[in-house]
Amino acid sequence: MQSNTFRTKFIVNPASANGSTRRVWARIEAILRRDFAPPDVSFTDRSNHATELTRKALKAGAEMVVAVGGDGTINEVVNGFFDAGALINPDAVLGVISRGTGSDFIKTLGIPKEIEAACRTLLGRATRRCDAGRFTCLDRNGKTMERYFINIADFGIGGEAVERVNRTTKAFGGFASFLYGALSTLVVYKGKRVRVKVDNEYETEKLVNNVVVANGQFFGGGMRIAPQAKVDDGLFDILVIEHTSLLESLNSIPKLYKGTHIENPKVEYLKGKTVIAESSDVVLLDVEGEQIGRLPARFEILPAAINVKVGG
Repeated sequence: MQSNTFRTKFIVNPASANGSTRRVWARIEAILRRDFAPPDVSFTDRSNHATELTRKALKAGAEMVVAVGGDGTINEVVNGFFDAGALINPDAVLGVISRGTGSDFIKTLGIPKEIEAACRTLLGRATRRCDAGRFTCLDRNGKTMERYFINIADFGIGGEAVERVNRTTKAFGGFASFLYGALSTLVVYKGKRVRVKVDNEYETEKLVNNVVVANGQFFGGGMRIAPQAKVDDGLFDILVIEHTSLLESLNSIPKLYKGTHIENPKVEYLKGKTVIAESSDVVLLDVEGEQIGRLPARFEILPAAINVKVGG
């Protein structure tokens, strides 16, 4: 008889949610013990540790790896599903107990944030096939790097805002922390001249505030940046947002949370499978809430790459 739960590995980032995951872990573990007895758990203690632990778990036969942390932790776990440019196990499942500042990825899929409800979502074998993105860019040392993402990558003001947020406290939660980052960056941001090509159908060079390459709909602690995005349509939703005055940018912030900013004529909304971007300026990337590189960059969609655990 097939078990009603996957053979599961939990990857916990105790520093997530401004360190509160460490404090509430005993409660989370007590809930998990009802159905995963005992839960197989590893804790991260450095950058990219979750990627290493995920690869090890999948190679050892884990069927599901659960990221217990924020969008950055989810990103590291997703990267661990791949090794040498290929999926370790195409049938492996990504589970999420969201403990992040922004918790944006779960919003598109309707995965609950509340701990007990999130733990219940891990039961059963219902999954949803989701696209993923693969990209190359320059790292902080100017060397080419390759990584993966499952929610959203962007470059321009987003990269600078996330760098600012991650240098300061996230104690006020996702909405306030990312809003502060956006506002404080807007005051000094001058725009970046970027060349963008989408598939073989669109090409432009212009001064931009931001360019967004989206699989999911939300980023920045609840901004519905790509309201038409679907995680399983085999396409990125791409937004090219022209540079505007400070006043105009400030007035547009409430629309970002509602998803109505796409009505602005200075926002181009596209769909495509590949995005190539270059600039003579230093343009920083934000990937799942982490600032990890800069242009030039190339993004490509990987259709139906990752099984994500959903309720049912």
